[in-house]
Amino acid sequence: MTREAYVASARERAELLYLGEAVAHRSCGIALAETFGVPPRSYQALRRGGLTGEGTCGALQAGVLLLGELLGDPDPTAPPTTELKDAVARYRAAIAAEAGGTPDDSCNRRTERFPAFSSRPRLVACTALAGIAAAGVAGVLWDLERTVVIPPAPER
Repeated sequence: MTREAYVASARERAELLYLGEAVAHRSCGIALAETFGVPPRSYQALRRGGLTGEGTCGALQAGVLLLGELLGDPDPTAPPTTELKDAVARYRAAIAAEAGGTPDDSCNRRTERFPAFSSRPRLVACTALAGIAAAGVAGVLWDLERTVVIPPAPER
């Protein structure tokens, strides 16, 4: 598999899970967690910017958390690894380049241009952000030679 194919597979899976047409809709954070085979329960708190809309975009924040889960030191008393620090810096740069704004923009700020949060245009825009976040994580993992298996899409 090439880097391009690995990144595309992560993007496509996250978009499939978030959009909710072929399978049941997942929130942004859960779509990212499931894309990389990580237990999704805690990622539910990232939905709509920390549930209030005031927090960082859940998809973009999920990318940072995934890198921590996949590259962080398993010793809870250890400092962050150099690899993790590098990975997060690379991820944030990739997000800024592709998603516009900053990786720290709130959900409300990113969605304020839509008349209603439940609108189709907002869903499509956030689907793209989930894909961008997944592609960013996948690209970093590939570059660091730390890829994980991207599980097949669920049936529902």
